[in-house]
Amino acid sequence: MASQQQLEKMQLRQNYRNLWHTDLIRTIQADAPYCCFAVWCAPCVSYLLRKRALYDDMSRYTCCAGYMPCSGRCGESKCPEFCLCTEVFLCFGNSVASTRFLLQDEFNIQTTQCDNCIIGFMFCLQQIACIFSIIACIVGSEEIQQASQLLNCLADFVYCTVCACMQTQHKIEMDKRDGKFGPQPAMAVPPAQQMSRFDQPVPPSVGYPPQPAYGQPYGYPPAPPPQGYPPTGYPPPPAAYPPPGYPPSGYH
Repeated sequence: MASQQQLEKMQLRQNYRNLWHTDLIRTIQADAPYCCFAVWCAPCVSYLLRKRALYDDMSRYTCCAGYMPCSGRCGESKCPEFCLCTEVFLCFGNSVASTRFLLQDEFNIQTTQCDNCIIGFMFCLQQIACIFSIIACIVGSEEIQQASQLLNCLADFVYCTVCACMQTQHKIEMDKRDGKFGPQPAMAVPPAQQMSRFDQPVPPSVGYPPQPAYGQPYGYPPAPPPQGYPPTGYPPPPAAYPPPGYPPSGYH
């Protein structure tokens, strides 16, 4: 019954709509320091990521995140930290896969075809290395034994690399969950600033052209201020009307 439920979950996981924030190939480029940390301290990283995936609430911890038959039967509720340490050291592969399934089911994340090919290649290489080791033990040939040792080294190298990339992928996804990604403000040179004086009724405009007066078309120079009537340079108006020299009234 449990295996049937796990199979249904795996089939349902293929129909998820969301994708990982970073695929396995680009994890080194996305966070190279953490990827190196995941290579050299893989169990510690698995412990930290599982605890972070549970929002640091260890009361929710279950062995292998509830995806294995032994889940819930190992006394996790009494000492979850110790049980998690035991899981990441003794069942490291299951701990990484369980954290992955936990994130996928929480955020409806599907695994891309490229990621599936990489994980499948890792499993196939391990199986081939195991088969060659069995054949070398049965036949006793030195050449086959050397080939099996080379395959085992290659399989271990691929396994450690893929697990480190997977854990980095999980960390980046939880960074996205916790809101650590977002647009950064654009850096620009600030405009030149002027200090306003107390004798200025309006502070000077900083970085903006002078605004036109109300009712004046935009883009035309401001009108000159009025100079009074009559303007300077014109003769003064006559003192009486009509001015002298004109014919008298009633002239025909």
